Amino acid sequence: MQGDPPRPEPRRSTLGLVLLALLIEAPMHPYRMQQVLKERGQDQLVNVAQRNSVYQALERLVRDGLARPASVSREAGRPERTVYEITEDGDATMRRWLTEMLPVPAREFPEFPAALAFLPVLAPALVRDLLVIRIETQEEKLATIHEQAPPGLPRLFLIEDEYRAAVLTAEIAWLRSVVADLENGTFTWDREMIQKTLEAYG
Repeated sequence: MQGDPPRPEPRRSTLGLVLLALLIEAPMHPYRMQQVLKERGQDQLVNVAQRNSVYQALERLVRDGLARPASVSREAGRPERTVYEITEDGDATMRRWLTEMLPVPAREFPEFPAALAFLPVLAPALVRDLLVIRIETQEEKLATIHEQAPPGLPRLFLIEDEYRAAVLTAEIAWLRSVVADLENGTFTWDREMIQKTLEAYG
């Protein structure tokens, strides 16, 4: 008698990884997961602004056999909440995802590089103004990262913030150099220049 067919490999996702990591710490209900992520500033790593996104990701983990309902919690004046726990497959899968994600950069498609590719559509002066705004925004993010780190917390628990701060610091320095070149005219363009370039390289 043949057994059940093997379960297909679960689709890797950043939010799934984060939720499994929370369940390794302790069983939790989805609302508590969202709270913990916000308390730790990890809502900057994954989008959990909508609670529904946590529920949907958790349902996928359950379907894939990586998590399961453990109990139902009842609090006065609140609806019942299902508490979830990680499975053995979930633990093994989460560790496998980590070993895959750390060495190999994922194919990601952020908006900013795409916008940079089409700067010729806008005037240099407008681009300069927009990048100045971006610098201010990124500086605020960088300040928030530095401010939210609890004093004395070991580096191990701040490493993702350290990486984000390093990336932001590098981007801000680069943005300032681009803005400076836009201001002094060493980086500029006009319709004639764009047309000649298209004719030469198009």
